[in-house]
Amino acid sequence: MDVPPTDVENIPEKIEVEKEEKKCPSFNCDICDTEIVHKIAQAFLPGIATACVDNTSGDIFKTPGSVAVDIRTEMVDYLTRRSESFVAESVILEGGPEAEVSDHPFDIITDLVDDFAASKRNLFSRVSGWLLSEKREDKIDDFVQEMEISNFWLMDRREAISQTLLRNVDFRNEFHCSMKFNSAEELAEHVRTCGFRSMNCPNEGCNQIFSANQMEEHDAVCPFKIIRCEQKCSDSLMRQEMDRHCITVCPMKLAKCPFYGVGCQSPVPQSMIEQHRSDDLHSHLLYILQSIHKEASMEDLKRRVEQLEKSSSGNLAEARNVRSLTFAVKDLEATLGPLKVTAVNKVSEEGKMDEGEKTSEEGRGNEEKTSEEGKIIGEKISEERNVIDAEKTSEEGKNIEGEKISEEGNIIDAEKTSEEGKVIEG
Repeated sequence: MDVPPTDVENIPEKIEVEKEEKKCPSFNCDICDTEIVHKIAQAFLPGIATACVDNTSGDIFKTPGSVAVDIRTEMVDYLTRRSESFVAESVILEGGPEAEVSDHPFDIITDLVDDFAASKRNLFSRVSGWLLSEKREDKIDDFVQEMEISNFWLMDRREAISQTLLRNVDFRNEFHCSMKFNSAEELAEHVRTCGFRSMNCPNEGCNQIFSANQMEEHDAVCPFKIIRCEQKCSDSLMRQEMDRHCITVCPMKLAKCPFYGVGCQSPVPQSMIEQHRSDDLHSHLLYILQSIHKEASMEDLKRRVEQLEKSSSGNLAEARNVRSLTFAVKDLEATLGPLKVTAVNKVSEEGKMDEGEKTSEEGRGNEEKTSEEGKIIGEKISEERNVIDAEKTSEEGKNIEGEKISEEGNIIDAEKTSEEGKVIEG
């Protein structure tokens, strides 16, 4: 028996290939993004519930719970097989009708779950209106809650499957680590600093789990993070309590001035209202006097404010609102006497009124004159038009009468001529 010839020439090449394979990194970091893994795992229960409900609808001998175990096994096998061949399928279908489908791993896997659920529909579900009924949706929701209460498919097992699916479809390596190392020590050192490693939120009360590379993003919105008051008060509190604090108890919340009703429009922080009352006492007095002496000019009111401030012994500064300050002003005015209004202002106002009235009367007179002149001109124009029309009519009448007379004369002459001719001939 002959020994098969040995390919001596290829032996060195095989040895070199084996050496290269040994040199290649053999320790892979397969850590996945925690948030996306959890999100994919949450989509499994609604998917299996839909498949079980549609598979047993119209069947009096089966219930969704009786087929849940078998359908779960089929679902895991289906998703694993489709995810492993997804990259190849996407390359084949590139440019086809599937080219515009989202390439996000969550969208890809949820589409595969929907495809599996659709494949488990029985004949009743396909030919009836069951798929569009509200009863179907309610039954699916009830079965999801039933599986969660009975711990039918635990979250940690679902997350383990979703990690495998994620690594299969995340061909861009955006949601899982794809680094490789030559030794287990290097891999272990990398795992401690890997950007996809799981982390718990350090803020007390927050149970959120996320990847290390999302720490800053979560910290910026974490509702349990202790931050300083947004309105610059001295308090520090949780972010989720900030809105209520700012509109209720924050000393720096904006409030209306107590003299808002008489004209002060300044928004004042709650803690600075007392300071605002003392700093703006002059303007508040002016607003009060404007409401009391409506006929007085601004100059008179300003002089009155100076008199009130000089004669006051601090009573005005103690007034907290419009009512108390009004009473205090009236008490001081009783001692100062009535407000004297400048006569010049009255004269000037009367002069302005007289001038305004004269101007309006002159304007009215001019308007009346203009209207009368317009009427006269209109009457003249109408008379001239009537005369011209009458002359035209008379001329036309004369022409018509002259033509008639000339025609009658011609007729008479012709008759006479014919009679005379007859006489002569006779």
